[in-house]
Amino acid sequence: MAKVNIGLDAELVVEVMVLAGIGSPQDAIEAVVRDYVARGHRTEARTGLTDRNLREVDAKPQDPQG
Repeated sequence: MAKVNIGLDAELVVEVMVLAGIGSPQDAIEAVVRDYVARGHRTEARTGLTDRNLREVDAKPQDPQG
């Protein structure tokens, strides 16, 4: 897997490490990013069908009004 180097505020990283209970800054940030991505996938799976149904309703031709 490709690696990316980024700079983060040290206080932010330390807070993430404490909250996650992870001693390594790299591992703590990686855990947060992985959790964020997984949460996004869960949300998509939960709301995907609803969004698809709403798009189908919006796509149907509407009767003339007025």
